[in-house]
Amino acid sequence: MTLALGTAAVVLVVLLWELLRPHIASELASARALWAERRRRAALPSGYDPGRERRAEQRARELLQSCVPEQEWAMYRELGFLRVTAPRACGAGGPGRGEDAPYAYLIYPHKPIVAYVPATGELLSEYCVAFPDESRPYGSPRLPDSDDVLAKWMALTADERRLIGESNMHLPGRQVEPERVRRDLDRLARWEREHAGAAHPEAVPARAPDNLRSA
Repeated sequence: MTLALGTAAVVLVVLLWELLRPHIASELASARALWAERRRRAALPSGYDPGRERRAEQRARELLQSCVPEQEWAMYRELGFLRVTAPRACGAGGPGRGEDAPYAYLIYPHKPIVAYVPATGELLSEYCVAFPDESRPYGSPRLPDSDDVLAKWMALTADERRLIGESNMHLPGRQVEPERVRRDLDRLARWEREHAGAAHPEAVPARAPDNLRSA
Protein backbone atom coordinates (compact mmCIF):
# COMPACT_ATOMS: atom_id res chain seq x y z
CA MET A 1 0.00 0.00 0.00
CA THR A 2 2.76 2.42 0.97
CA LEU A 3 4.65 1.57 -2.21
CA ALA A 4 1.59 2.24 -4.33
CA LEU A 5 0.99 5.60 -2.68
CA GLY A 6 4.64 6.55 -3.17
CA THR A 7 4.51 5.60 -6.82
CA ALA A 8 1.32 7.62 -7.31
CA ALA A 9 2.93 10.62 -5.63
CA VAL A 10 5.95 10.42 -7.93
CA VAL A 11 3.71 10.15 -10.99
CA LEU A 12 1.69 13.16 -9.79
CA VAL A 13 4.84 15.24 -9.29
CA VAL A 14 6.10 14.33 -12.77
CA LEU A 15 2.78 15.22 -14.35
CA LEU A 16 2.65 18.55 -12.51
CA TRP A 17 6.22 19.31 -13.60
CA GLU A 18 5.41 18.58 -17.24
CA LEU A 19 2.37 20.84 -17.04
CA LEU A 20 4.16 23.68 -15.29
CA ARG A 21 7.52 23.46 -17.10
CA PRO A 22 6.59 25.70 -20.10
CA HIS A 23 5.17 28.34 -17.75
CA ILE A 24 8.24 28.23 -15.50
CA ALA A 25 10.60 28.45 -18.48
CA SER A 26 8.66 31.42 -19.83
CA GLU A 27 8.76 33.18 -16.47
CA LEU A 28 12.51 32.58 -16.14
CA ALA A 29 13.14 33.94 -19.65
CA SER A 30 11.07 37.04 -18.87
CA ALA A 31 12.93 37.55 -15.61
CA ARG A 32 16.30 37.28 -17.34
CA ALA A 33 15.23 39.78 -20.02
CA LEU A 34 13.95 42.20 -17.37
CA TRP A 35 17.16 41.86 -15.38
CA ALA A 36 19.29 42.49 -18.49
CA GLU A 37 17.24 45.56 -19.38
CA ARG A 38 17.58 46.95 -15.85
CA ARG A 39 21.34 46.42 -15.96
CA ARG A 40 21.53 48.15 -19.36
CA ARG A 41 19.56 51.13 -18.12
CA ALA A 42 21.58 51.34 -14.91
CA ALA A 43 24.78 51.49 -16.97
CA LEU A 44 23.59 54.51 -18.95
CA PRO A 45 24.60 57.96 -17.70
CA SER A 46 21.88 60.17 -16.33
CA GLY A 47 20.35 62.34 -19.00
CA TYR A 48 20.58 59.65 -21.70
CA ASP A 49 18.18 60.42 -24.54
CA PRO A 50 16.92 57.29 -26.37
CA GLY A 51 15.89 59.46 -29.35
CA ARG A 52 19.44 60.70 -29.80
CA GLU A 53 20.36 57.80 -32.08
CA ARG A 54 17.52 58.53 -34.47
CA ARG A 55 18.26 62.26 -34.58
CA ALA A 56 21.96 61.59 -35.13
CA GLU A 57 21.18 59.30 -38.06
CA GLN A 58 18.80 61.86 -39.57
CA ARG A 59 21.51 64.54 -39.40
CA ALA A 60 24.01 62.09 -40.86
CA ARG A 61 21.71 61.36 -43.80
CA GLU A 62 21.28 65.07 -44.46
CA LEU A 63 25.05 65.53 -44.43
CA LEU A 64 25.58 62.58 -46.75
CA GLN A 65 23.00 63.95 -49.16
CA SER A 66 24.76 67.33 -49.22
CA CYS A 67 28.20 65.79 -49.89
CA VAL A 68 27.73 63.06 -52.49
CA PRO A 69 26.45 63.49 -56.06
CA GLU A 70 22.70 63.32 -56.49
CA GLN A 71 22.75 59.91 -58.16
CA GLU A 72 24.91 58.41 -55.41
CA TRP A 73 22.55 59.77 -52.77
CA ALA A 74 19.61 58.20 -54.60
CA MET A 75 21.55 54.93 -54.74
CA TYR A 76 22.16 54.92 -51.00
CA ARG A 77 18.63 56.02 -50.15
CA GLU A 78 17.06 53.26 -52.25
CA LEU A 79 19.60 50.43 -51.97
CA GLY A 80 21.34 51.05 -48.64
CA PHE A 81 24.92 51.11 -49.99
CA LEU A 82 27.21 53.12 -52.28
CA ARG A 83 29.28 51.97 -55.25
CA VAL A 84 32.61 53.61 -56.13
CA THR A 85 34.36 52.63 -59.34
CA ALA A 86 38.12 52.49 -59.91
CA PRO A 87 39.95 55.80 -60.47
CA ARG A 88 40.73 54.92 -64.08
CA ALA A 89 37.05 54.52 -64.75
CA CYS A 90 35.93 57.85 -63.35
CA GLY A 91 38.89 60.15 -63.85
CA ALA A 92 39.55 61.33 -60.31
CA GLY A 93 38.77 58.43 -58.05
CA GLY A 94 35.20 59.52 -57.42
CA PRO A 95 31.99 57.59 -57.85
CA GLY A 96 31.06 56.49 -61.32
CA ARG A 97 29.32 53.75 -63.28
CA GLY A 98 30.11 51.38 -66.10
CA GLU A 99 31.14 47.78 -66.62
CA ASP A 100 34.44 48.87 -68.21
CA ALA A 101 35.87 49.75 -64.80
CA PRO A 102 38.71 47.34 -63.88
CA TYR A 103 37.34 47.11 -60.34
CA ALA A 104 34.87 48.81 -58.05
CA TYR A 105 33.87 48.97 -54.39
CA LEU A 106 30.64 48.56 -52.46
CA ILE A 107 30.39 50.62 -49.28
CA TYR A 108 28.09 49.33 -46.54
CA PRO A 109 27.37 50.89 -43.13
CA HIS A 110 29.67 49.33 -40.52
CA LYS A 111 30.79 46.56 -42.86
CA PRO A 112 34.05 46.06 -44.76
CA ILE A 113 34.43 47.73 -48.14
CA VAL A 114 33.95 45.02 -50.77
CA ALA A 115 36.06 45.11 -53.95
CA TYR A 116 34.82 43.33 -57.07
CA VAL A 117 35.14 43.24 -60.87
CA PRO A 118 32.07 44.87 -62.47
CA ALA A 119 32.38 42.97 -65.77
CA THR A 120 32.29 39.53 -64.19
CA GLY A 121 31.03 40.01 -60.64
CA GLU A 122 34.16 38.35 -59.24
CA LEU A 123 34.71 39.28 -55.61
CA LEU A 124 38.27 40.40 -54.91
CA SER A 125 38.71 41.40 -51.27
CA GLU A 126 37.17 42.86 -48.16
CA TYR A 127 38.84 45.93 -46.60
CA CYS A 128 38.06 46.50 -42.94
CA VAL A 129 38.18 50.12 -41.84
CA ALA A 130 36.60 51.85 -38.84
CA PHE A 131 35.77 55.46 -38.07
CA PRO A 132 34.79 55.67 -34.38
CA ASP A 133 32.94 58.69 -33.07
CA GLU A 134 35.19 59.83 -30.24
CA SER A 135 32.85 62.72 -29.36
CA ARG A 136 29.90 60.58 -28.28
CA PRO A 137 29.38 60.56 -24.51
CA TYR A 138 27.07 57.53 -24.43
CA GLY A 139 27.36 53.87 -25.25
CA SER A 140 28.90 52.68 -28.49
CA PRO A 141 31.56 54.83 -30.18
CA ARG A 142 30.21 53.85 -33.61
CA LEU A 143 29.24 56.59 -36.01
CA PRO A 144 25.66 56.72 -37.26
CA ASP A 145 25.22 54.50 -40.31
CA SER A 146 25.19 57.33 -42.86
CA ASP A 147 28.21 59.02 -41.27
CA ASP A 148 30.14 55.75 -41.52
CA VAL A 149 29.26 55.46 -45.22
CA LEU A 150 30.23 59.08 -45.85
CA ALA A 151 33.56 58.70 -44.05
CA LYS A 152 34.43 55.66 -46.17
CA TRP A 153 33.26 57.37 -49.37
CA MET A 154 35.32 60.50 -48.68
CA ALA A 155 38.43 58.52 -47.73
CA LEU A 156 38.11 56.23 -50.74
CA THR A 157 37.50 58.97 -53.30
CA ALA A 158 40.12 61.32 -51.84
CA ASP A 159 42.99 58.86 -51.33
CA GLU A 160 42.17 55.31 -52.35
CA ARG A 161 45.75 54.06 -52.01
CA ARG A 162 46.09 55.27 -48.45
CA LEU A 163 42.73 53.91 -47.29
CA ILE A 164 43.32 50.49 -48.83
CA GLY A 165 46.91 50.43 -47.58
CA GLU A 166 45.87 51.14 -43.99
CA SER A 167 42.90 48.78 -43.90
CA ASN A 168 42.85 45.12 -42.90
CA MET A 169 42.43 43.11 -46.08
CA HIS A 170 40.64 39.75 -46.02
CA LEU A 171 39.38 37.27 -48.57
CA PRO A 172 35.77 37.74 -49.73
CA GLY A 173 33.12 36.34 -47.43
CA ARG A 174 34.84 36.95 -44.11
CA GLN A 175 32.23 39.44 -42.89
CA VAL A 176 29.94 40.16 -45.85
CA GLU A 177 28.25 37.07 -47.26
CA PRO A 178 28.98 36.55 -50.97
CA GLU A 179 25.30 35.82 -51.58
CA ARG A 180 24.42 39.20 -50.15
CA VAL A 181 26.91 40.90 -52.48
CA ARG A 182 25.51 38.89 -55.38
CA ARG A 183 21.99 40.06 -54.60
CA ASP A 184 23.13 43.65 -54.12
CA LEU A 185 24.96 43.70 -57.45
CA ASP A 186 21.84 42.36 -59.12
CA ARG A 187 19.76 45.05 -57.37
CA LEU A 188 22.30 47.68 -58.45
CA ALA A 189 22.11 46.55 -62.09
CA ARG A 190 18.30 46.80 -62.04
CA TRP A 191 18.46 50.15 -60.28
CA GLU A 192 20.86 51.54 -62.89
CA ARG A 193 18.65 50.30 -65.73
CA GLU A 194 15.69 52.11 -64.19
CA HIS A 195 17.70 55.33 -63.72
CA ALA A 196 19.74 55.20 -66.93
CA GLY A 197 17.24 57.16 -69.04
CA ALA A 198 17.05 60.17 -66.74
CA ALA A 199 20.65 60.32 -65.53
CA HIS A 200 22.43 59.12 -68.69
CA PRO A 201 20.11 59.47 -71.71
CA GLU A 202 22.92 58.61 -74.13
CA ALA A 203 24.21 55.60 -72.21
CA VAL A 204 23.46 51.94 -72.77
CA PRO A 205 21.65 50.61 -69.66
CA ALA A 206 23.85 48.59 -67.35
CA ARG A 207 23.36 44.82 -67.29
CA ALA A 208 24.17 42.44 -64.49
CA PRO A 209 26.82 39.87 -65.43
CA ASP A 210 25.32 36.51 -66.40
CA ASN A 211 26.87 34.76 -63.40
CA LEU A 212 25.20 37.23 -61.02
CA ARG A 213 21.67 37.02 -62.35
CA SER A 214 19.04 35.62 -60.02
CA ALA A 215 17.63 32.27 -60.93
